[in-house]
Amino acid sequence: MTSIVALFGDPVASNPTSQMHNAAFRGAGLDWVYVDIRVPAEALPDAVSAARTLGFAGLNLTIPHKVAVVPLLDVLEASAEITGAVNTVKRETDGRLVGLNTDGLGFLRALIDVGINPAGATVVLLGAGGAARAVAVELALAGAAAVVVANRSAPHCEQLVALLRRRTRVRAEGMLWAGRLTPPRCDLLVNCTPIGMGTGATAAALPPVDIESLAAGTVVCDLNPDRAESAFVRAARARGLAAYGGLPMLARQGAAGYEAWTGLPAPLDLMVKALEDAAGPNRQAG
Repeated sequence: MTSIVALFGDPVASNPTSQMHNAAFRGAGLDWVYVDIRVPAEALPDAVSAARTLGFAGLNLTIPHKVAVVPLLDVLEASAEITGAVNTVKRETDGRLVGLNTDGLGFLRALIDVGINPAGATVVLLGAGGAARAVAVELALAGAAAVVVANRSAPHCEQLVALLRRRTRVRAEGMLWAGRLTPPRCDLLVNCTPIGMGTGATAAALPPVDIESLAAGTVVCDLNPDRAESAFVRAARARGLAAYGGLPMLARQGAAGYEAWTGLPAPLDLMVKALEDAAGPNRQAG
């Protein structure tokens, strides 16, 4: 019987996760399939219930479901419990749905793979949603010195700052993002917002951030998984800054999900290649 894993999100168009996982399943000779399912916010409870009934082997969650899915699950692993956000769900043999958060781990491994150690770094995060929580917690646990959260909504910003102060040792601060943001001096600037995701004109959108004000050594990252090189990454590189897109993170967090679902080592090279093919020839994923 074919095992099914699904991505729940809105939107899910152009997300290369399905290509990555289906390539990995085929390469391992597994009778598994990964499908993208558009699930509006109000339909998430019914979608999770259907996944239980149909016996899905696992799930991925993307915008806007990473936080909303938490109360719909049976168990949370440590990273998901700390962040209050889930991007991966595995089904246990007894039918329980277990929530994991591999976003932060994937981001950290992607940084390390290009020689960036976040220990002692000052980080500015754009956004305060589920992905920002995962990245902030993982960087804090990896020894970042300070995390500044910039967000348009003060309550969400304050909640993430309070979480970091309560559960980690990092120095955490918040700043209200109104109009065009001039980031404070930092070693790492990470776009955790959906700005620039999608196709057409939306893909060309840039977060309203003054990139010109960033110091020469600042590293810019964009969690956008839609393409190998987002508009924000291109803008940062045009400024002469080191900049990295979301595909390396996606490959590494996907590898963690693959291992949770199947119990097998992930074929990371094959997964990265699938992401490169899905993104096109403009840049490689790793």
